[in-house]
Amino acid sequence: MRSPSATVGSEPWSGAASYRRLSSSTILAEDTLWTGTPSNYTNTSAPEVLSEVRKLVDDGKYAEATAEAVKLTGNPAEVYQLLGDLKLEFDASHLTFAEETYHRELDLDTATVRVKYSVGDVEFTREHFASNPNQVIVTKISGSKPGSLSFSVSLDSKLYHHSYINGKSQIIMEGSCPGKRIPPAVDANDEPKGIQFSAVLDLQISDDRGVIHILDDKQLRVEGSDWAVLLLVASSSFDGPFTKPSDSKRNPTSESLSALKPMRDLSYYDLYAHHLDDYQNLFHRVSLQLMKNLKNNKSNGSLELKKLARSVTGLYLKGSEDNMVSTAARVKSFQTDEDPSLVELLFQYGRYLLISCSRPRTQVANLQGLWNKDIQPKWDGAPHLNINLEMNYWPSLPCNLSECQEPLFDFISSLSTNGRKTAEVNYEANGWVVHHKSDIWAKSSADQGDVEWALWPMGGAWLCTHIWDHYAYTMDKDFLKVKAYPLLDGCASFLLDWLIEGRGGYLETNPSTSPEHNFVAPDGKPACVSYSSTMDMAIIREVFAAVVSAAENFDNRFWTEMKMSLLKECAWLYQGCIQQKFLEMVPLWNGQAQDFGDADVHHRHLSHLFGLFPGHTITVEKAPDLCQAAEISLYKRGEDGPGWSTTWKAALWARLDNSEHAYRMVKKLINLVDPDNEEPFEGGLYSNLFAAHPPFQIDANFGFTAAVSEMLVQSTIKDLYFLPALPRDKWANGCVKGLKARGAVTVSICWKEGDLHEVGLWSKEQNSLKRLHYRGTIVTASILSGIIYTFNAQLKCVKTCSL
Repeated sequence: MRSPSATVGSEPWSGAASYRRLSSSTILAEDTLWTGTPSNYTNTSAPEVLSEVRKLVDDGKYAEATAEAVKLTGNPAEVYQLLGDLKLEFDASHLTFAEETYHRELDLDTATVRVKYSVGDVEFTREHFASNPNQVIVTKISGSKPGSLSFSVSLDSKLYHHSYINGKSQIIMEGSCPGKRIPPAVDANDEPKGIQFSAVLDLQISDDRGVIHILDDKQLRVEGSDWAVLLLVASSSFDGPFTKPSDSKRNPTSESLSALKPMRDLSYYDLYAHHLDDYQNLFHRVSLQLMKNLKNNKSNGSLELKKLARSVTGLYLKGSEDNMVSTAARVKSFQTDEDPSLVELLFQYGRYLLISCSRPRTQVANLQGLWNKDIQPKWDGAPHLNINLEMNYWPSLPCNLSECQEPLFDFISSLSTNGRKTAEVNYEANGWVVHHKSDIWAKSSADQGDVEWALWPMGGAWLCTHIWDHYAYTMDKDFLKVKAYPLLDGCASFLLDWLIEGRGGYLETNPSTSPEHNFVAPDGKPACVSYSSTMDMAIIREVFAAVVSAAENFDNRFWTEMKMSLLKECAWLYQGCIQQKFLEMVPLWNGQAQDFGDADVHHRHLSHLFGLFPGHTITVEKAPDLCQAAEISLYKRGEDGPGWSTTWKAALWARLDNSEHAYRMVKKLINLVDPDNEEPFEGGLYSNLFAAHPPFQIDANFGFTAAVSEMLVQSTIKDLYFLPALPRDKWANGCVKGLKARGAVTVSICWKEGDLHEVGLWSKEQNSLKRLHYRGTIVTASILSGIIYTFNAQLKCVKTCSL
């Protein structure tokens, strides 16, 4: 079972929707609600088509190869669905509320939504939170005067459903998702056979005042109460990606009622305490404070972290005790005031969103996290593996939320099961493969659509770099042995077979695309299929490096000896591909790079720079010439693009130690977008701080948090780099506490007037030798587990104490 999420109006945190309505509609989501059923992700005719495509590529007929490659694409992915709506209706007096009293906010420190407004001399309050430990959405509504609260509540859905009253104070809504990727059925005679679902709303009111009425066997009406508490649980028949909904033994209504039963004996404050304990254990691990200069800081120069006001509000945000300003206004004014506290807020907002949508036993964070508001969401709301899903999890490790990665690893495991069949049948290869788009059924084959995005068999390989990074950050050898190594080994086995001998006897990938990008072939024709795209070779090198390093832990001589030569050969090929230009498609011809024309020099994807970030092949220290080439390529790409592209550029500039341009991308993102007048691919933020593609995609929220962390700390298993891309004139003073670095080290840093002031390092279980880097100074430090080490600006250890 998975607790549902709530989206009030079109925002995940707002309160009563509009000024002039009697009702408030809260959109509900349950992350296992998808169209469809398990499917066959193989194509027995693919090997013959693959041979023809490869021949056309070898003959230099790239446009023809692109046309033929359409036959390698498959059926479309399934679609993420809405659970429904929780509807509240208040009497007409609520239309006369005093506008100056209306206040709504999301408190990031407590993950609690609060709405307040006054009608006459009565103040009405609503509080909402979604509890992970109790798997329930809790809403408390109250009036400041006894007996002042009256309202009606009901459940509704755009999916096939029916609602009824259970007992005297519960509403049960049961329904079905479409069994096929079609517009949702609303005809009761349609008898859908997809995933079944149930939502149960339990209503409690004050003991000594108020009454609950039943209306039309579908609604409950509260009259004359002091307060009301609404408990909402939901469940579905989804029993894993390999079980048909028709074969599921799960009963969503029984599960929901069973989950509710123990909660009826808990008070609102008991549930809230459970929620806070669970949420704050994760959220409080990292704090960030940024200031322009000490002269304007009322704390007289102290860099001790203050208690941050982590609050997003719909109409107001508490900037200080005597200053109230709307969130939208703060975003709009950032282009002139560049308020660093808004950067703090957006950084922590990304962490809040990840905590809220990706926990053990949930589904992966999809294209909207889980805050989809449409029955037919843009791009199906599906996980896209050519940047978007990966970006969703970029902040999980550096920002101290490693537990939030568990759904990703579960998803990869499911993908590997289906992907093994796809690899064997479609490509006659060992191991497992996944393409650019998937769904809850772990779709592994190429999606239906244009070849430029559909035919990209590197999705699983990119995901595997997250598996290795998890080990690099945690040094968890049990994870490496049980979870990571089998997946890495299977992925690398596919890549080994996917690489074929090509021109000059060198290994190549064929067919190869660079995600969603076209090129101009030598004959002047547009195409997207060639061989050995820069991204292909960069990802393959990362995976081979990871599996070789992993194998060394288990003395697996197959990888450490035989395949080390392949790693070196791929490395050489990768260097040849990128040369000094860093183009999308630079295949080799007789050992020399063949330069294709770029169909869109300002394209949103930065695929060819994978080796710089999130990869680790290209570094300022080890490959300065390639870094110079990457910089030229970034200039050529330009600064425009959707939100996720903007944050990827920020992280890339941070890896180049270029604080000026990294900050320019930060500033670029913090632009207010009007949802009624938005332009595709313009990026920016909506008034609730959701990132815009447009439309809304959550990846840039996560990418922003990750990029800021890269500006402050970078690492390898052996190295720590402090403030590598700090914009000294914009964030002249600050502290960050609790970031994680590779090698299982926790890092805290304070700086004054743009210069390092103090560093704290500790590791709970790992003894290690670290090289500390700051502006050319390199110091080797021994870090023993259980000890906090404090270093000064010269990286000299000045203090130690036990954890």
